[in-house]
Amino acid sequence: FLYFLLHSFFRLILDGAPLIAIHKARYFKKKDGLALGPGPFVTGLEYATDTKATVVGKPEKTFFLEALRGTDCAPEEAVMIGDDCRDDVGGAQNAGMRGILVRTGKYRPADEDKINPAPYLTCENFPEAVEHILEHVL
Repeated sequence: FLYFLLHSFFRLILDGAPLIAIHKARYFKKKDGLALGPGPFVTGLEYATDTKATVVGKPEKTFFLEALRGTDCAPEEAVMIGDDCRDDVGGAQNAGMRGILVRTGKYRPADEDKINPAPYLTCENFPEAVEHILEHVL
């Protein structure tokens, strides 16, 4: 993201172009560590243009409900396992699902304290989460 590109986006939005974001994650995990995600840039453009972005991905409720469309699974029967407390777990729980936070990937200590309600469960890793589902949910 370069200044001249953000400035171009800023001008387009002021001229009436919609601001559409795939998601607003604060950061994501790369091989060499955490990297700045699209969220800060989307939020900056929202602030500068006095516009609200249409978010089509996580953590929007429609994203999670769309994942269930075509299945016979109701939100309250679904479980989302993720390493992002706000976007994965919080988004899923806002859609009526159970959210399991795993302490892998981009998880940071005390992430589970950043949402209300707290995650349904926090596990060390994905296999532990799946084991819990098999033993206690199904």
